[in-house]
This record gives sequence, structure tokens and C-alpha cells, in this order.
Amino acid sequence: MIVLGIESSCDETAAALVNDKKEILGQSLLSQEEHKVFGGVVPEIAARSHLDHIDEIIESCLIKSKLKFSDIDAIAASSGPGLIGGVVVGVMAAKALALALNKPFVAVNHLAGHALCARLTSDVQYPYLLLLVSGGHCQILIVKDVDNFERLGTTIDDAAGEAFDKVAKMLNLGYPGGPMIEKMASVGNENRFVLPRPLHNSGDCNLSFSGLKTAVRKIIESYSRDGNIAHTIINKQDTADICASFQYAATRSLCEKLELAIKIFKQKYPQGKDLVVSGGVAANTYLRTHLKELADKNGLIFSAPPIKYCTDNGVMIAWAGLERFAKGYTDSLDFKPRPRWPLDENAPKAAGAGGVKA
Repeated sequence: MIVLGIESSCDETAAALVNDKKEILGQSLLSQEEHKVFGGVVPEIAARSHLDHIDEIIESCLIKSKLKFSDIDAIAASSGPGLIGGVVVGVMAAKALALALNKPFVAVNHLAGHALCARLTSDVQYPYLLLLVSGGHCQILIVKDVDNFERLGTTIDDAAGEAFDKVAKMLNLGYPGGPMIEKMASVGNENRFVLPRPLHNSGDCNLSFSGLKTAVRKIIESYSRDGNIAHTIINKQDTADICASFQYAATRSLCEKLELAIKIFKQKYPQGKDLVVSGGVAANTYLRTHLKELADKNGLIFSAPPIKYCTDNGVMIAWAGLERFAKGYTDSLDFKPRPRWPLDENAPKAAGAGGVKA
């Protein structure tokens, strides 16, 4: 069984071919550089770029795989959540191929792509505990099956990746900010600045990063004579110390909430043995190290997709599409792309117009 996956929900245009032997047969990806000057993704520019490049990305993927369209069993596309203009481009391309080739169309929740990717690259079995951390989402979930997610906690404001990007922007480190924060933090003192861990004593698995971000902003403003963040001049070592202290506080917040989530997970599913992290922030090696320590401490196996598959890519969509298709799920061609799509919705309902077993 071979599935073509298409991803276009943000600023990566990607396609990949995956089979049921967990082999990545071909992949192609274009990361849009146009957004760097704006310090963030501009939805209209992103959508136009997807439209300009999606055909060549799909063609390149096929060439690399040395396969033909006739070899493909189904076409999957990231169908939400995301920037709706880009999502529409990918969904329409997938539908057009499905119609022309008389192949099934599979709508994939973009977050499910992140959530299930570790099952392609590691021996992860259902159920497992998942920390999904990206620029737009931060959730702790129990993944029970391809279409069955139980949310234990979520951010009540900013996502972790969003906080990383905003702190990097305040420090003029460029976009995307996460890799730059990690790079600077590697030579910084994480104990230099004491930063808050919001919802520390809330007694639940919910997260918050807005207050942490604001605390960092106040530190940065203290380097300005007039309190204007635009007028700050911070030397390299101070910048590194701020980054290290922020990264430490964010990681501690995530680990503390996961500690509680692990207890809940073990009570509900004593047979569960895996702790998985996915999403763009999962590429942070400092976070990975601390999550592995947490997993080891609690007798769980830590897994994460390879760093290149943490950020948006076609491989994760192809694999999630294959998992859905293998279960018999397909979607009709009148499926409507979704700018919002909670991962813990019931799968048949979430799949919109289709989502029924073939």
C-alpha cells in the first residue's frame, strides 16, 4: 500500500510517498524564505507560494521515488488546522489528483500528522502519551488509535513555539526563532535570570507561556534607558543568558505538566509504555534531553521523530493518511478544508463531509 501525502498548512510546501512497510519512498519540500523579512508568516504570501510550487513539488517527489501515479493507492492532504489559504491549495491539489486518477482521497488532520509520525520512525504502540509542541499548538494527549485522541491539557494562551519565536524577535535573533534561541542558550547561564512557570500550582495539565514571555520582555526592557524595547542594546553573553533562562523555564513548565500527565496515563492505561514528543519545538535537543530523563525516571520509552520530520513535512501527512486509509477511512471530494480542527474530536465527525469507512 502506497500513499501520497501533501502538506501546505503553513509555510512549507511538501509531498511524500510512504508505504505500509514504513518505507519513505520519496519526498520533496520547499521552505518559503519570503517571510523572514516580516518576522513571521504572512498568510497571503504563503498561499500564493504554495499555488506556485505545489505541482513541481509533487512531480519532484514522484521522480525521486521512481514511481508512477498508477502505483499510488490513495492521496492524502493536510486538511486543517492551518492557514486556510494554504490548506485549500493542498486539499484542492489532492482532490484533483484523486478525481483524475480515480483514487481515494484522505483528509488528514495536520496535528494527527505530527502525532502519528513517531509510529513511522520508531516502534511506538497504542496507547501512548504525547506532547505536541509547535508554533501554533501545545497539547498533552493520550493517543489511543489513529482516530482516537484524549486531551489531558493544552495551552490557555500562547503555544510554546510561539513564545520561542516572540522572545527571539524581541532579542532581534531572526525568524524562525526556536533554533536561534537554542543556539544562543547553549552558551548561556540558565540560572542567571529567575523566570516564572505559569500555572505551576494549577493541579491540572494545562500550560501557559504568555506570562513567561512577558517576564522576558521586562528583562529586555531593563536594558533600555527609556524602557522602549526597540532601544535596547544587549551584549552577546547577556542575550545568551536570557535565552538559556527562558529555555530552562519553558522546558521545566512542560516537564512538570508531563509529570502529572504520566500519572494519569499510567492509571488509565497501565499497559502503555511510550512517551512521545512531536511538532516543531520537538526539534529542540535541550527539550528532548530533559524529556528522555523524565521518561526514564517514570519507566517509559521516549520517542521522537527525527529532527527533520518535526517541522511540517509531507512524510507525516503521508503516514497519517496511510494509517487512516488502512483502517478503511476515506473522504468525499466535497470535504471542506478546516482552519480549526480540534484533534480530540471524534474522527468520523472530524472528517467533515467524508470520514467514513470505505
